[in-house]
Amino acid sequence: MPAKAVLFTQPGCLSCELMKFFLEAKEIVFEERDISTDFEARRAMTEQHGSRETPTLVIFSGEVPEVVIGFDPVRLDQLLDPAPSSDSVTEP
Repeated sequence: MPAKAVLFTQPGCLSCELMKFFLEAKEIVFEERDISTDFEARRAMTEQHGSRETPTLVIFSGEVPEVVIGFDPVRLDQLLDPAPSSDSVTEP
């Protein structure tokens, strides 16, 4: 689970709504920042994270933040549900 997640959104964005629903279903706590009313959020999304589209999710869990641009459930699963370790025992 990420240490911190920030979701950049804007009104009327269907993919933003899907992303929020996805994160809530996985019980991921995130800070939502609306780029239509928050100039600093828009600047951070474009300049710091290199994105020009919403939704943009930034996950701060290591030294370098992971940035997911657009709603990509496969990539989100990879980032948010780490693979089991090689020491895991599975039933045949």
